[in-house]
Amino acid sequence: MIAIVDYGVGNLFSLDASFRSLGAETVVTGDAEVIRAAERIVLPGVGAFADAAAKLRATGLDAVVCAEAAAGKPLLGICLGMQMLFERSHEYGIHEGLGLIRGEVCPIAPVIGAGLKVPHIGWNSLDFPAGKAKSPLFRYIDEGDYVYFVHSFAAMGCEDALIATSTYGVPLTAAVARDNVFGTQFHPEKSGDVGLRILRAFCEA
Repeated sequence: MIAIVDYGVGNLFSLDASFRSLGAETVVTGDAEVIRAAERIVLPGVGAFADAAAKLRATGLDAVVCAEAAAGKPLLGICLGMQMLFERSHEYGIHEGLGLIRGEVCPIAPVIGAGLKVPHIGWNSLDFPAGKAKSPLFRYIDEGDYVYFVHSFAAMGCEDALIATSTYGVPLTAAVARDNVFGTQFHPEKSGDVGLRILRAFCEA
């Protein structure tokens, strides 16, 4: 069973529907015991980092997610959920993340160059880091496949965990992994067949 963490932030319906279309058993839940009993955890998220982090901590589920990840349970953070896996965010202040992956979340506007709109919205191709083995999360897709992004901030200083970038003016972090912890800045549930193949790979992690 896959537990999709419900803490008041996230695109829960389409994510749940995507997993179910693959035949996966899912539950959308804010119950700590259900999350502990699940085989895998998905941490979704949309909106502002500080608000989402505060809501997750208010439920006490931050500690549950961290403990289960530390025990080796596969965890997938999506969009803002991925950003919360990092040590901190610089989104309108400095806010602490879960610290599961080294790095911090920073605004993309200063680095992408003039003439590009923020937020970055739309389809972009994935590039895999040279010299690194292809991540198991991407076993069913190819470099150059397109996925769907909506974001104004991106993870930086996370080279050791980087498994994919996408170029928007400059290469930006698109996905990360550290052992059993995975994160995608893009939305697999909005990325058509490519996104479903990524979710299928997570179901096998």
